[in-house]
Amino acid sequence: LKQAADLSSNGRADATVMAPVSSESLALAKQDLSDVFGRDPADRYLTLLSGPLRIVHIFDHVLLHDVCRQISATMVTQAIKKTHSSLVDWGIDAPRIGVAGLNPHAHGPQEEDAIGPGVVKAQDDGLDVHGPIPPDTVFRHGIDGRYDVIIAMFHDQGHIAIKTWGFVGNCALFMGAPYLFLSVGHGTAFDIVGQGIAEHRMMRSAMLQAASLAAGRGFAVPDNPQT
Repeated sequence: LKQAADLSSNGRADATVMAPVSSESLALAKQDLSDVFGRDPADRYLTLLSGPLRIVHIFDHVLLHDVCRQISATMVTQAIKKTHSSLVDWGIDAPRIGVAGLNPHAHGPQEEDAIGPGVVKAQDDGLDVHGPIPPDTVFRHGIDGRYDVIIAMFHDQGHIAIKTWGFVGNCALFMGAPYLFLSVGHGTAFDIVGQGIAEHRMMRSAMLQAASLAAGRGFAVPDNPQT
């Protein structure tokens, strides 16, 4: 990981793709991913990609109770702007961004006090962003091509959508990392080691996406993940 970080940070590699890793093994080896992620979780956004559905998460491993208390208009606007600038860097000239609500039908105090005002601020700055959109429909809009990316509020909101729509072939991107960094959307699967049955399509998807984004061609369009 350190060698990959050095190569990418020095411009000798355009992107890095990480195979599945065990967080328990990393901890035992007294290693972490801070060189990739940075020390502050607010500097990065876990992004999952599966065919036409691409989801940025404002919160990752945070209790839903804390998401409801901590979400703010500033956080929403910051996530929208980071998403917009990243997509432009990767070759999408006019990103279309949909923002999920938090509560049923996107009606609640978080939408009124944080998500809505955060979206309006980004709109005032000229970004093509819409929301808050009811979370039971916004991901369908992404699948149908209405938006280039959806911003979800919390971990399970985005992960359930991706893994229901197209688990096979999905991959993970860490938006806001010091360099273009992708990985797979699954763990090490130690229980099937040596059986010759490991699924390869997620690693292939991560490599194809890394090559396409690094070249400024936008997102790669793989085969339908459901086939």
